[in-house]
Amino acid sequence: MLRKVLPTSSAVKVARKCVFRNASTAAPIRPRICIVGAGPAGFYTAQYILKHLDNSDIDIVEKLPVPFGLVRFGVAPDHPEVKNVINTFTKTAENPRVRFLGNLCLGKDFTLEELRERYHAVLLTYGAEQDNTLNIPNENLQNVLSAREFVAWYNGLPGFENLNPDLSGKSLTLLGQGNVAVDVARIVLSSVDDLKKTDITEYALEKLSRSRIDTVHLVGRRGPLQAAFTIKELREMLKLSSCTTRWRADDFDHVEESIPNLPRPRKRITELMVKSLAEQAPNNVPPAGRCFQPIFFRSPVNFVGSGKVEAVEYVVNRLADGRAVPTEQRETIATDLVCRSIGYRAVSVDNHINFDARKGCVNNAGGRVLKRNLTGSDQTIDDIEDKYETGLYASGWLATGPTGVILTTMNNSFGVADLVCRDFNSNTIWLNGSRPGLELAGRPYVSWNGWKAIDSEEVRLGQAKGKPREKLTHIETMLQIASNASD
Repeated sequence: MLRKVLPTSSAVKVARKCVFRNASTAAPIRPRICIVGAGPAGFYTAQYILKHLDNSDIDIVEKLPVPFGLVRFGVAPDHPEVKNVINTFTKTAENPRVRFLGNLCLGKDFTLEELRERYHAVLLTYGAEQDNTLNIPNENLQNVLSAREFVAWYNGLPGFENLNPDLSGKSLTLLGQGNVAVDVARIVLSSVDDLKKTDITEYALEKLSRSRIDTVHLVGRRGPLQAAFTIKELREMLKLSSCTTRWRADDFDHVEESIPNLPRPRKRITELMVKSLAEQAPNNVPPAGRCFQPIFFRSPVNFVGSGKVEAVEYVVNRLADGRAVPTEQRETIATDLVCRSIGYRAVSVDNHINFDARKGCVNNAGGRVLKRNLTGSDQTIDDIEDKYETGLYASGWLATGPTGVILTTMNNSFGVADLVCRDFNSNTIWLNGSRPGLELAGRPYVSWNGWKAIDSEEVRLGQAKGKPREKLTHIETMLQIASNASD
């Protein structure tokens, strides 16, 4: 439910098995940990700590009223199997040693200093939510968006419901060839009848039903051997009903002869591309229905248009040691809508975070946050003494940059959580007194029961439309529903 005051609990009972004790008494001190961010990194970290750190208590603090982060707002609506991890996260959240505190924002409702005073350890896991930009001429033209914005729009992230992308033109250009770009291509080119069975937002479904886009270009700066999308994503595109995939044969010069020497994952996806190329109709036969067109060896250098984007000018690249090297050749391709998909970066939400603005992530070594002012040798980080902020950690994309899939985040988060457990067990984090946790008086937060009420309402709304759920996108509505939930 939505709570404004947290009742004061009675004295903590002595646990049957107690590892941590106050130095001057026999009373147990329970490690109190705050995790900032309720996405995959936050939940995986909590899951590991619960299993490996006896008697620890964990608060998972999230700026939105709802949990699950990228799983809820990033995973494509037609990939429900990827969202099954929510079941595991729910088990973690419903552990009696865990509290979910939604609608509370670091840097706005509380500071990092406050958290460090009120918890024995703090883990920053709030992800990466800012787009990288190309920094080329006319990037601010109308109809130049980011794939992140487009995904947030159709997935119902609060604040993006009014994005209203212009789908009245005939073509969409996606700059970047990762899975996010392919997700956008697939959603735009999919049958609306198929999307009706997913949890895509109703406003996006209605907009896509009136879309006139029939061609999607997927443009990458390197070649087929360096394509970043996975074989699963490519297979889905090749099987898409009423859609033809059209490759450029010139992009595949000398590719087939390289296949025998490729690592197995790269070999399989390259074989699939070459097979699809061999089966496609001649270039003089126009594709029937919608068309998906991957284009390689191109880097955008200019957006062309007057007020609204009309084309993208590219430099033609060649490969040198796997790197894209620009040539003197140029190509301009007409388009009506552009989505950049060139990665994300985290932002610093509190002045006390040791943040690397250039890299877009927290300064850390293996998950331990580094001090701003280091002592000892200045030759290498490994030589520096007293280099870590005791009890402060980062995991997920905030620590590593936006790389990999959910499994990558899981492995990283488990590794950081293991550091936390080891630091408690070795007394690197000294339990010199209990910690009260976040002061919640006057702060309207959403409890786990509040989220369950929101969840139930979304499922109810979805069932009325034959969908798994209809996501609520207005925070005020969420808070009202949460406030009526029983504790």
